[in-house]
Amino acid sequence: MPMSKAEVLKRMQQTGLVPVLRASSTAEALAIAKAIAAGGVNVLEVTMTVPGAMDVIRTLLREEPEMLVGAGTVLDPETARACMLEGAQFIVSPATNVKTIEMCRRYSCAILPGALTPTEVVTAWQAGADVIKVFPASAMGGAKYLKSLKAPLPQVELIPTGGVSVATAMEFLEAGAFALGVGADLADGKAIAAGKPEQITETARNYLRAIAEFRQKSAAVQSD
Repeated sequence: MPMSKAEVLKRMQQTGLVPVLRASSTAEALAIAKAIAAGGVNVLEVTMTVPGAMDVIRTLLREEPEMLVGAGTVLDPETARACMLEGAQFIVSPATNVKTIEMCRRYSCAILPGALTPTEVVTAWQAGADVIKVFPASAMGGAKYLKSLKAPLPQVELIPTGGVSVATAMEFLEAGAFALGVGADLADGKAIAAGKPEQITETARNYLRAIAEFRQKSAAVQSD
């Protein structure tokens, strides 16, 4: 039974992490994905820039049934629909395309378009975005910028992407991130090339530790 959109978004928030998978080949992409899964992370965004991206999505859905698999770098509604037909459980874009949002809403698929300025964020939200990917977050000041966006827009869920690392994870979560979008800091093709997938697995565990630590601190503050 496919997950509902609400269930997909709940899983994403519970995990607190959306690894962004870029790779130079299908084999490298699958090796990175499996190393991430071994670290306990059960959400993954496969970008359309990966050679054979659709094959990667299909394979992961079959071989990693516990993993929530989405499609990233989706720039138009046609690609979004093709990804959904392959089983992608959420759609991510670096920019806001209203027709792509409409396509995802039509088929009840979670959509995370990219936006940067307050005007872009509100435009995406009003068009029906479920969560908005703030990209590139680091170029605008990182966690401080996210906090600035959340102040007037507390009702809009935001995923910072670009410049997120294990070291900055806590700052972004404290700023109000719905989850963290993490690229090469976790989905590291160099580690695969060097024959060291365990480095990726350990980084995945470190991210989950940081998220758990943030939640423990938050719970302690709320109980005081």
